Amino acid sequence: MDKPEVVLGVSGGIAAYKACELLRRLTESGHSVRVVPTASALHFVGAATWSALSGHPVSTEVWDEVHQVPHVRIGQRADLVVVAPATADLLARAAHGLADDLLTNTLLTARCPVVFAPAMHTEMWEHPATQENVAVLRRRGAVVIEPAVGRLTGADTGKGRLPDPGEIFEVCRRVLARTAAAPDLAGRHVVISAGGTREPLDPVRFLGNRSSGKQGYALARTAAARGARVTLVSANTALPDPAGVDVVRAGTAVELREAVLRAAADADAVVMAAAVADFRPAEYATGKIKKQEGRDPEPIALVRNPDILAEVAAGRARPGQVVVGFAAETDDVLANGRAKLKRKGCDLLVVNEVGERKTFGSEENEAVVLGADGTETPVPYGPKEALAEKVWDLVVARLE
Repeated sequence: MDKPEVVLGVSGGIAAYKACELLRRLTESGHSVRVVPTASALHFVGAATWSALSGHPVSTEVWDEVHQVPHVRIGQRADLVVVAPATADLLARAAHGLADDLLTNTLLTARCPVVFAPAMHTEMWEHPATQENVAVLRRRGAVVIEPAVGRLTGADTGKGRLPDPGEIFEVCRRVLARTAAAPDLAGRHVVISAGGTREPLDPVRFLGNRSSGKQGYALARTAAARGARVTLVSANTALPDPAGVDVVRAGTAVELREAVLRAAADADAVVMAAAVADFRPAEYATGKIKKQEGRDPEPIALVRNPDILAEVAAGRARPGQVVVGFAAETDDVLANGRAKLKRKGCDLLVVNEVGERKTFGSEENEAVVLGADGTETPVPYGPKEALAEKVWDLVVARLE
């Protein structure tokens, strides 16, 4: 079989030397890699190094080997384009569709997955212009990896460090594997809830939880990569919209219920990953609740919120609809999970242990997926994308 064709773009940042390690991993794992640096990248690592490590000629100009039309052919033939490091300048040029060198021409002609691994100073990464450029690229379907936190150039420390080359390689490997796999959710509509609901007490306070929404967003991204039409009902997250996903905003449990039920009407699968508040204040104070000296606050009466997971499971909108719930437990995790699975009536229940420093807000997760048919599928500690893939594997098996 032909080796997968990978284009490694390198832009002009001090982290360019780390791309040598990424190149080594890609070539040693059986990929044919063509390195396309920017002119400024060659100030950090020379063309001879890239050529020797990749086994291919290296150029930054569209005018070299013109008879082979490199500014078109390189991108057309690629199975994956990864840019590491991707500087703020490169992200801006890519987002605006500029084509002033061989790398940006390659990005415009590529019809394969594109991965950007940013590296820059914290202030540059956090600048609204860079964040908008990243959002544009993600909306177009590119994978933009969040930069790492750590030592930067000089004495600076913060977010903006190039992720470990091994981690970038793992992202590339998963993207390529998903590209090669059959889009087993093609033609399916899936609904996912994510984040945490907030129940207002007064104009400035609410009852809420620690959920970041990252697991639900991972489920949405992986479902889209597997060909699904995805509706993501997002409650109070601070995450960028996943590419190719229809995002519906919700704040309270009641709002989330309305959005989920509306979207579930024609869905093949519903995955309730959001942390929905069990209770809400019985009364909403129209003015800020004031502290009164010498007096304890009045007790806050609570009422139950609707049980959205049980309602969706009991009133499936179409035959064969697969319903998946999540159970965040702090003790007797599996016992409580089995009881909840039976009580809710869903097909699958993802059970994990949570706490102040567990799961919520983390990039990793571990869980056991319980099935209504008595199956138990453990998912070891790892990226939330890995758990998302396993959940969809189990959903697809039930859809089929």
